[in-house]
Amino acid sequence: MMMLRPRLFARPAVRALAACQSSPAAFIRRYAAVQTGSEAVTTTVPSPSSRTAERPQGAKDKQSTVIMRTYKPRTPGLRHLKRPINDHLWKGRPFLPLTFPKKGMGKGGRNHHGRITVRHRGGGAKRRIRTVDFHRWNPGPHTVERIEYDPNRSAHIALLNEDATGTKSYIIAPDGTRAGDVVQSYRSGIPQDLLDSMGGVIDPGILAAKTAHRGNCLPLHLIPVGTPVYNVGSHPKGGAVFCRSAGTHALVDSKEEETREDGIRVFTGKYVNVRLQSGEVRRCSKDACATIGVASNPHHQYRQLGKAGRSRWLNIRPTVRGVAMNKVDHPHGGGRGKSKSNRHPVSPWGRTPAKGGFKTRRNNNPNKWVVVPKVRNHGKRRDKKGKQA
Repeated sequence: MMMLRPRLFARPAVRALAACQSSPAAFIRRYAAVQTGSEAVTTTVPSPSSRTAERPQGAKDKQSTVIMRTYKPRTPGLRHLKRPINDHLWKGRPFLPLTFPKKGMGKGGRNHHGRITVRHRGGGAKRRIRTVDFHRWNPGPHTVERIEYDPNRSAHIALLNEDATGTKSYIIAPDGTRAGDVVQSYRSGIPQDLLDSMGGVIDPGILAAKTAHRGNCLPLHLIPVGTPVYNVGSHPKGGAVFCRSAGTHALVDSKEEETREDGIRVFTGKYVNVRLQSGEVRRCSKDACATIGVASNPHHQYRQLGKAGRSRWLNIRPTVRGVAMNKVDHPHGGGRGKSKSNRHPVSPWGRTPAKGGFKTRRNNNPNKWVVVPKVRNHGKRRDKKGKQA
């Protein structure tokens, strides 16, 4: 009969075991951890005082390492789950007077005839639409009560309380704003007390120093050149239409200004050129609105859902490849093996190409508001330097 020998520990192992027994915190189970992204992903935030084109050689942008929250893999769905760290968000319900229920969640992308017009939609949790103020016409100081999560958009929203009347409203929160901050809107005009502090004469430099702060809404002609903005409008009386998603921003590229003899620049044109992140330079009205800063939740693009069920919670149904279907269901279906039926990639209806984009704008009808169009691949591959191969 074989005797079981006792386990003998080496001296370093005995010391480690004694340390664990003496400290009860060593046995606490931790399910979440903060982990720095291992793929060396960096986000670049432009500086308001320097433009990209005028930056000297050798100067580096401010870089912040993406920090995501990971979880101990207790279940397979938690193994690949990664989320941005947003501990500052409000934990309760939204401000209900500014919300209304979203109808049609159970229709699954179907129209009034019952036919599917938008594929890959259906299911998902119930939502309430948050009424967001994209116009910012109300002047005066507004205090940020809290930063909230919005299930209907990628950016976060801020609940504002007007100091004069107590009216509440939602706006797209700029990155870095927290509860207690004060933001203003100068879209309706410059306050009289601000004019009196400048001696009754509008000085562009002093005005920008007192108004161009994060979260403030101004007309485009009052924003200095090179300032990062988001929630950019297009028309004088319209709301914001550009740069409303998480982490997006634009740069005020140029203005139609003239310098007088005394050295003061005077705005003489009707439009302001704004450079979008795609490289497109767009012409907007000088009285269109724009908010100083960058849209909140900039690390949204680095998240990982971790499992298929989390997509179903977001009202997203599976996407099936055409080569995996039958011939009756898709032009790429049928055949033996992974055969695409000897034709170029097309849509499920076989009318439009599926790769490289399908242009529908006529050549004799260009977009007059686009000064410099964005660079398009047209199906050609690009190397790492951005040049066509």
